[in-house]
Amino acid sequence: MQMKMPRTVKRYCPTCKTHTLHEVERVKKKKASELKWGQRRFRRVTAGYGGFPRPKPEGREKPTKRVYLRYRCKTCKKAHQPPAFRAKKFELRED
Repeated sequence: MQMKMPRTVKRYCPTCKTHTLHEVERVKKKKASELKWGQRRFRRVTAGYGGFPRPKPEGREKPTKRVYLRYRCKTCKKAHQPPAFRAKKFELRED
């Protein structure tokens, strides 16, 4: 399923408490911090001599990926991010 969405859309802004124009942007995943506890544990377990401690992930990939969108209000410049949805292909088109 391919989903096309305009770059500007009229939505409810919780800050302005009215419907305004919003800019739509796709959220990119930021780089994971090396100082987080899970990453420190992973480094500790995988360090040193020996085989890799975790099994390779088996099974297939999911047929759809989650799409995270951020809506930025054009009047107050505040952004809000509703829950993600799934789509096979997602495209932001020009108006």
